[in-house]
Amino acid sequence: MEESPLIKMINAKFKCISHITDISALSKEDRIKYDESIKIYRDNLAVMSFAETNGREKEKISIARQMKAKGFSTELIAEITQLGKEDIEQL
Repeated sequence: MEESPLIKMINAKFKCISHITDISALSKEDRIKYDESIKIYRDNLAVMSFAETNGREKEKISIARQMKAKGFSTELIAEITQLGKEDIEQL
């Protein structure tokens, strides 16, 4: 799966953090800031990944509905969209 431009930008921004070789050398205050920035970074990645996956699934369903309305077979729709036949039949 190719990374979105936003994820690439965030990865580039936080890449400098990965260059810290000895986190234990940080002061207590800097360690707290570092830990919080890593938590925010990981939370943002998780949210963006979920949003991308959810958006793709919605698009597959939209395409399947259009194909079904045009008379395409359930098997062909399933093959193209990679949705389950049961899901397509329920559209």
